[in-house]
Amino acid sequence: MSFNKPIGGSGFGNAFDLSSLKKPATDQLPTVGIPVTQENLVSEFVTKSKEKVVVLLAWSPRSTQAKEILETLGKLEKADNGAWILGTVNVDAQPEVAQALQVKAVPIAIAIVAEQLLPLFESAPAPEQVRLVINKLLELASQKGVGSAPVGPAEMPMEPEEEAAYAAMEKGDYKAAKLSYEAWLKRKPNEQVAVVGLSQVNLMIRIEGLDPVLTLQNAKDDDLTSQLMCADIQIASGDYEGAFDRLLKVIKAKSGDERDQAKLHLISLFNLVDPTDARLIKARAALASALF
Repeated sequence: MSFNKPIGGSGFGNAFDLSSLKKPATDQLPTVGIPVTQENLVSEFVTKSKEKVVVLLAWSPRSTQAKEILETLGKLEKADNGAWILGTVNVDAQPEVAQALQVKAVPIAIAIVAEQLLPLFESAPAPEQVRLVINKLLELASQKGVGSAPVGPAEMPMEPEEEAAYAAMEKGDYKAAKLSYEAWLKRKPNEQVAVVGLSQVNLMIRIEGLDPVLTLQNAKDDDLTSQLMCADIQIASGDYEGAFDRLLKVIKAKSGDERDQAKLHLISLFNLVDPTDARLIKARAALASALF
């Protein structure tokens, strides 16, 4: 076996070095995929990779990120109805397997296609990114005569709280949607989809009943509440730069609690914009400059 060029580019973040991880947590561990051992690595995974794509996740109970990405991969494997095989390498229990796979940090995902190792990604990418990587992997493997390409743009299965939030939003019940997203974040504090969803429903709650034209026309430069409402209206209408510039001016002009409130409001609006958007990148830099 040998490593080829990674499918997922240069990785979607940094994995944790094995030596830096803390003592294993005592909470219940994920039970997805097939555990990889010295005894079954070749027979259950390498050999079968001639017929079906194999994805191995090297993980550790000591890494919260590793457990999260393991859960994501488990859902994707189930959604794909056996199109590929998920193997799990617990580096604490199987150090020899980790060494054989040249694993030095977790989490890291590795594919095996026709007995060739292909690095997929490190750290814990967003579920949507993982979905795209798996789809690309299946397409490339099918070109080599292994397995078949995905039939359609399969999506990540939705979490129960996410389904409840969407159902509530379809009815215009933003308060119920808010409660669903908050429950999701209580269960999974680092779930970015829930963070964005909560920011969206909070925005809808704040602007509900506001007249956009009158709100902007009657804006008062020295009134924090007025400026926050105007920024909300601008974000909702797609004027990201206008909203960011407005709150940056407030942050520079205010002090104490009002300054902190404007800063937190601006950061919450950042969650509603594509992280790669040039306007957001510029505003983040401006905020850092204004604060330090």
